[in-house]
Amino acid sequence: MENHLPQRVRVERRAVTEQESRSANGPDWDRYADEYQATHGEFLGDTGFVWGPEGLTEAEAGVLGDVTDRDVLEVGSGAGQCSRWVRAQGGRGYGLDLSFRQLQHSRRIDLDTGVAVPSVLGTATALPFADASFDVVFSSFGALQFVRDIGEAVAETARVLRPGGRFAFSITHPTRWMFPDDPGEPGLVASQSYWDRTPYVEVDDETGRTSYVEHHRTLGDWVALLAGAGFVITDLLEPEWPEGHDRVWGGWSALRGRLTPGTAIFGARLG
Repeated sequence: MENHLPQRVRVERRAVTEQESRSANGPDWDRYADEYQATHGEFLGDTGFVWGPEGLTEAEAGVLGDVTDRDVLEVGSGAGQCSRWVRAQGGRGYGLDLSFRQLQHSRRIDLDTGVAVPSVLGTATALPFADASFDVVFSSFGALQFVRDIGEAVAETARVLRPGGRFAFSITHPTRWMFPDDPGEPGLVASQSYWDRTPYVEVDDETGRTSYVEHHRTLGDWVALLAGAGFVITDLLEPEWPEGHDRVWGGWSALRGRLTPGTAIFGARLG
């Protein structure tokens, strides 16, 4: 959800494998976790559920439905803030993340708050849970943008959901792919094709290793992915930038947010 491009990294646009994507993004989040939690932890809240930089909360959006007495899995759970909120509402929230350091932060906040989120290290394309284990699966700017084999991730979600279960996730709004990731005026000028799905890749100049990968899908791609896995879309929210909200988060800002959506939130039901 934030551009944290160091000077020693060069940017490429090219195809990658799922393994290359995973091998880059797990260590990247391990390196970035401390800074991320220090910078955004207060905004997210230790027991808070924010869908994106605009600040829309699940209490306001209600995309998950009533989570009371429900088994709820957060994919790309980070420090578990959203799952902790689920537990505070009477649900049984569980976390999964690719970053060990993020899960260490989750454990720290568990101890600080007394609200513990059982969490595991894993990937969205191979969820380590039995079939039909959960009533709800969600991801708040979590794993989905960092996964190449997105069809496998959506299929895995369908597998671990019970019939009629809910799937919800927030992502960078697909139209943002056309614009530079800049919170200022340059971020208002389209510079590449919305239909170009070539991954964004960062490579460490010193080692030659891929250090970060992000994947783009159009709105139509997401509709087809969900429908193909047996989901019925129930929600598509595009939060407006609130008046008086002056937070800058990577490429998100009031300047851009007043003109174009920065976040898309999908809600779906397994048929």
